[in-house]
Amino acid sequence: MNITFWPESAPTEAVLLLCAFVLSAVIGVEREIRHKSAGARTHILVGLGSALFTLVSAYGFAEVLGSDVMLDPSRIAAQIVTGIGFLGAGVIFVRRNSVAGLTTAASIWVTAAVGMACGAGMPFAAVLTVLLYLSAVTVVNLIVRHLPTVRGSAVYAVRYEDGRGVLRDLLQRASELGYQASLSRARRRTERDGTGVVETTLRFSRRQSAPVQEELMQLLTEHDGVVHVQALQDDHD
Repeated sequence: MNITFWPESAPTEAVLLLCAFVLSAVIGVEREIRHKSAGARTHILVGLGSALFTLVSAYGFAEVLGSDVMLDPSRIAAQIVTGIGFLGAGVIFVRRNSVAGLTTAASIWVTAAVGMACGAGMPFAAVLTVLLYLSAVTVVNLIVRHLPTVRGSAVYAVRYEDGRGVLRDLLQRASELGYQASLSRARRRTERDGTGVVETTLRFSRRQSAPVQEELMQLLTEHDGVVHVQALQDDHD
């Protein structure tokens, strides 16, 4: 095997890798702004890795080609699609009847596709995909939230530390996100270590659209002072 530090395809490879870096960063920054589990660095690495795999498939085995040797560059694409599924599954969390992380997993999947498109020499398709992705998570999301649908609600059992203003902050944050929150049950108890906790049942609803389970679960579980969250069956559904 001959090692060439500056092959003829080097400028093309550099431009395509840079394209994958920039476009993957755009998706990652959007996830970072929304404080998701996979942010800019993860998406950049996924896009760059997918682009490099595709470039290796396209240019890395040119010397071994001959009349008796045939390569299928599309095989590496299939392997990337299979492999990226494991990474996406790592950001999906299932809590009883609530699932969180699906959008982030889908963004990782799309980022891999963007990187593969860049590596395959299809920057236009990659740019268009990123633009459509941004439209899906912004414009389409706003439209869906304002669609006139049946009023929906979600009920959660929340246990939090007493004396830290957790309930007040949760209700305020839920209101900022467009939810109406109501408290149906509250009971204070003392743990074995002397810590005071409050067990509550909270109902979240929206006037125009059903609540987003992922958004609510993330709000509750990631709030400082919340000890435990459990999704309950809504008897009014």
